[in-house]
Amino acid sequence: MNTRQLRLPLIAATLFSVLLTACNPAINNTSMLEIHGKTMGTTYSIKVFPGDIDLTSSSLQAEVDEALLEVNQSMSTYIPDSEINQFNSLPADEVMAISEDFRKVAAESIRIGESTKTLDVTMGPLIDLWGFGPDKRPTKRPSQEQLDDMLMRIGVDKLVLSEQGLSKTIDGLRVTFSATAKGYGIDKVAELIEQHGIKNYMVEIGGELRVAGDKAGVEPWRIAIEQPDAPMGQRQVHRVVEPGTNGIATSGDYRIFYEMDGEIYTHLIDPATGMPIKHDLVSVTVLHPSAMTADGLATALTVMGMEKAQAYAIEHNLPVYLMSKTPTGIQTWSSPAFAPYL
Repeated sequence: MNTRQLRLPLIAATLFSVLLTACNPAINNTSMLEIHGKTMGTTYSIKVFPGDIDLTSSSLQAEVDEALLEVNQSMSTYIPDSEINQFNSLPADEVMAISEDFRKVAAESIRIGESTKTLDVTMGPLIDLWGFGPDKRPTKRPSQEQLDDMLMRIGVDKLVLSEQGLSKTIDGLRVTFSATAKGYGIDKVAELIEQHGIKNYMVEIGGELRVAGDKAGVEPWRIAIEQPDAPMGQRQVHRVVEPGTNGIATSGDYRIFYEMDGEIYTHLIDPATGMPIKHDLVSVTVLHPSAMTADGLATALTVMGMEKAQAYAIEHNLPVYLMSKTPTGIQTWSSPAFAPYL
């Protein structure tokens, strides 16, 4: 048996801001506050046009870092005493009082999971079983019996959110908000900025964004979707969108996978079957007023595959842009709701 870790360099899609200030002298860069930092195991970048509002980069950074520290302390599985780890160690049927941050992320994660059937924040053990978790990777494909047993022990239907807090219906159930916590952090920072009365800003954490207004009241924010099959080490613009006031998230990084017994297994797993997905949808971009919702939906639609993602986007009137890899190159599709942003 040959089991080896591989990386696929040609199908990773991300987002980045296209700042065209050099082309427009009406935009005064001195009026823009820009800060950078680290959070949630990645980096953040924030651009703000405060206008006449009295705000400094140092004071804004202090507020942002404090807000993100709270989110991280609540939802990071790498912090031993985090709120999420306290819940994960809880026995069945015991209700844990939770913070407002935790409640918002749990509620939206459950809602998206129930709606899509392809986002499941409880399937960490299933990911571990396939070898993509933090503990270990298997030396052979899990048996169907193992998968069937695991599927009985996961699912957002086993989470109970009430006014008193959050509980689980079976022992051993644990949650991971990897598909929604980062987007929530973006939303929280955006709300913090808006509390200052600022209407023009961009917040980016780990490649996901939320933008509002425009750049100094002069021109719209422009965000580039990266070409997923660009040469290794190069960044090429596939398409530029003007998202207005929205969160924007892209999912579809297929670089993490392994080959075993002649088959390729990706790191994205369908919680309905317990199997890694095997389709050619390589990039999903979603727009939504909430970066958290955009983040969760982008992951869920990626797991669905092209046809089901198209149907879901149309049914729910979602602004969605899809790219799939075909023998003749990248094929694209945009939902009717996405057209105004192109």
